[in-house]
Amino acid sequence: MSRLFSIVSLSIITLFSCLAAQADVRVLTSIKPLQLIAAAVQDGVGAPEVLLPPGASPHHYALRPSDVRQVREVELLYWVGADLESFLPRVLSGRDKPSVAVQDLPGMSLRHFGDSHAAHDEHADEHGHAAPEHDHDHRPGMLDAHLWLLPANARVIAARMAADLVLADPANAARYQANLRGFEERLNALDQRLKGRLAGLAGKPYFVFHEAYDYFEAAYGLKHAGVFSVASEVQPGARHVAAMRTRLQAVGPTCVFSEPPLRPRLAQTLTAGLPVTLAELDAMGGALPVNAQGYEALLDNLATGLVACLGTL
Repeated sequence: MSRLFSIVSLSIITLFSCLAAQADVRVLTSIKPLQLIAAAVQDGVGAPEVLLPPGASPHHYALRPSDVRQVREVELLYWVGADLESFLPRVLSGRDKPSVAVQDLPGMSLRHFGDSHAAHDEHADEHGHAAPEHDHDHRPGMLDAHLWLLPANARVIAARMAADLVLADPANAARYQANLRGFEERLNALDQRLKGRLAGLAGKPYFVFHEAYDYFEAAYGLKHAGVFSVASEVQPGARHVAAMRTRLQAVGPTCVFSEPPLRPRLAQTLTAGLPVTLAELDAMGGALPVNAQGYEALLDNLATGLVACLGTL
């Protein structure tokens, strides 16, 4: 009987050890780009969750009760920081598990609005005077929180995620570390390919409706010529539209990029009759599948969108 008890006990211990080795550490990210980085690190072990649904703006998201529960229950949580997700600090104060604001990680390369484009911004009120952006605050000197679009920052974020997962789930430490190495190697190769693809676009003028791409531009030698920042629910005055059209006419053939899921109502009025192509750049990767190569696809899609439009000018 004692031998049978020992065998059963050993079987139970073995079973629980196997279950522990297969434990899925719950990882939650605030936005999809961070989820894509986490998916590369967790590949084959777990699937990271994301807080914001597709199309939701991280600048002004309203948490639901189910979101609050999710934030408080998951083992690991990653967000950009209060400069982007201003709705999160209050609920994070009630959380007793690790929460990482990636903008504060050592080694991050951070930019501030106005670093290189202050003279080119087209923010105006209906009288044609300079005005702050309507949708969210991008004042000169403020942190540009779209930091995930710099490959070097993605490497820093992935390394922190891997280190945290190794501590939370040591049974799968080797897998997390191997995933991190694979991510870094693929990202280095992609970085070189993108530099080659985008080199011919340097100096070509283009405009954006959302100042979200400065990190990507800095990595690949690009620079937008202006930002048309308007409230999605307010049609700007005639003088504002005329001033923006004058800017487009002076540039000649160019591209104006909006960000999905919605194209500003102003886009057609602004570009009618001008040699301007309307196109999209998705800084959030909204339509991408969540897998180990998702973050690379995000960067590759931005390059493809830029080349498809600017490459024809």
